[in-house]
Amino acid sequence: MNDINDHTGESGGYIPGSDGKRAFVLTGITQTPLPVLISVPHAGRDYPEQLLAKMRRSAQTTLRLEDRYVDLIGRTVAEQTGAALLVAHAPRAMIDLNRATDDMDWSMVSGGARDEARHSLANRRSRSGLGLVPRRLAGIGEIWSGPIERAELDSRIADIHQPYHAALGHSLDLIRDRWGAALLIDLHSMPPLRPRHPGERTAEFVIGDRFGASCVPEIAATALDYFGQHGRLVAHNRPYAGGYVLDRHALPARGIHAIQIEICRSSYLDSHLSEPSVRMNGVARLVAGLVSRLAGQIAELGSGSAIPLAAE
Repeated sequence: MNDINDHTGESGGYIPGSDGKRAFVLTGITQTPLPVLISVPHAGRDYPEQLLAKMRRSAQTTLRLEDRYVDLIGRTVAEQTGAALLVAHAPRAMIDLNRATDDMDWSMVSGGARDEARHSLANRRSRSGLGLVPRRLAGIGEIWSGPIERAELDSRIADIHQPYHAALGHSLDLIRDRWGAALLIDLHSMPPLRPRHPGERTAEFVIGDRFGASCVPEIAATALDYFGQHGRLVAHNRPYAGGYVLDRHALPARGIHAIQIEICRSSYLDSHLSEPSVRMNGVARLVAGLVSRLAGQIAELGSGSAIPLAAE
């Protein structure tokens, strides 16, 4: 991996089968005026031809798996605030960076499980079809036309998953060491939530903090309050509380806090949930305002000052 400390933007990892395309890009880490890092693990769109050739109904599947164009929101937020930004270019269909390496449906791997692989809570998401390598989607069924070779999976882990998380962890340490505290915002998008009752409005944003485990409570409270003040419906931890990224990197006792933000795709994409709409810039400005507000709290926390409580 190239030097991830270069603020001009450095790429790292490799996408197997792509003639050397890098798996992710990190920008702003040494020059950020904020103790904030935004990560975007699910918006990658660099699909090797050999991957698409093995995929059934590739157009529908890739659209469903991607956090479609949420990286464009992340880039705009970083430009407006100065926050550091880590964006995955490797697609989720190839490997899911928000899953642990043992969260795998090993029955889809030719050659079987690694010796250290466990079959317990570690692969609970793979049993639903959305593990380290997604296997099936509701309404589509099986994603792949055949099994994945064990060597190919190992290459994806070594070339994409491991360097991405190494870069993320190191970057958070750098921010924390400089500011005394750091905030990771793991940025995602979600399909429109289903209303529980006819005519019910559903949340446009979901704040996840692993049910209080990934940050001090005032951070999530401020995020919830912020969206409410701007007239946006927001939910807390349900149905998305955060995943492996928060589990691995959030260490509030050591000054590293993390939240996940899910943005409804209908709020910034067209009616087909396929291409950006004119609303995207407004959503980016809204998220940028939240990042600036949270950055102030994290800076106060790092300096030893008490974090002010969010307004009721």
